[in-house]
Amino acid sequence: MKRVTFAKIRSEDAGPVIRRLMDEGFVDVHAKIGKDGSYRYVPILPERLGEEPVSSMELVEGDAHTLDRRPPQERIGEILGPELSRIVPSKWETVGDVVILRLGPECWSHRREIGRAYAEVLGAKSVCADVRGVSGEFRKPSMEVLYGSDTESVRLENGIRYRFDVTKVMFASGNTDERMRMRRLDCCGETVLDMFAGIGYFTLPLAKFSGARRVFACEKNPESYAYLARNIKDNGLADVVIPILGDNRDLPGRAFADRILMGYVQTTSEFLPAALRMLKPGGIIHYHDTFYVNERDRRLEEIFDAACGKDGYEVLSVREVKSFAPSVSHYVADVRVRPSRPSCSR
Repeated sequence: MKRVTFAKIRSEDAGPVIRRLMDEGFVDVHAKIGKDGSYRYVPILPERLGEEPVSSMELVEGDAHTLDRRPPQERIGEILGPELSRIVPSKWETVGDVVILRLGPECWSHRREIGRAYAEVLGAKSVCADVRGVSGEFRKPSMEVLYGSDTESVRLENGIRYRFDVTKVMFASGNTDERMRMRRLDCCGETVLDMFAGIGYFTLPLAKFSGARRVFACEKNPESYAYLARNIKDNGLADVVIPILGDNRDLPGRAFADRILMGYVQTTSEFLPAALRMLKPGGIIHYHDTFYVNERDRRLEEIFDAACGKDGYEVLSVREVKSFAPSVSHYVADVRVRPSRPSCSR
């Protein structure tokens, strides 16, 4: 077994650093990237050792393990054997160093064994099973830990670091396009209110990239709020974002927000009167909700007619965020509330 030099990189910083090293041709692609609890060990080509950024990194010597380039599912099947390999999931979600599976009932009695196999092949510190999705007012996930014990991780997405515990806080991976859209908005100089901030799903990209002057981020779930506050700090946004713990309907103030994010579903309309109280005349609401596909436009009209009057608003656009259930989708409507509306819930 040959000896190679590894760049020692903290796990929490590893994603973008490893991508850069690979993109710039520093990595020995025939050797395996190693890991322990806190670090990743990236094999560096000997002829590139004297160059930046490698020359300023901490370097260690070690044995090179040949990289197994077979598909992960094949390697998982080899560990579990032919019977289990036929029933385990072929897809999974990776959140940093944590892997999330959806197991069928036939897998449940073998769940610990399955968790170990996925952890070994995918290099995960923990493997969890999504048991029943999310539920309740706080949209809390129902997870069982199959392998490992540390379920807190960091998801790096489009220049934003989202830290959270997968067993305590949901992360809607299907909302990626909408999070990207938030960073592309032109909110220069605006005051923005995120009524359902969570851990900062929409708050963080909007605050970092849109040019907003101030973002108020309200979250009712104490566990989500704790991660929201941490993520604001970790992303260097403490001078832009003010986190608020509590029910958004209890927020004081009138007509102070240029733009309001309502990233909730199913009962969003119950919070619309509060949003209208806090929105400036002519402001925009990004209204999320779930509707039957063939009823989308009618339901939006009913909701905003009741809140603002028939001529008190303008629907600028409607986008499908993701499928929610058979014949039901999660939509976001960008709605401008007109400065003078005959019947508004203020």
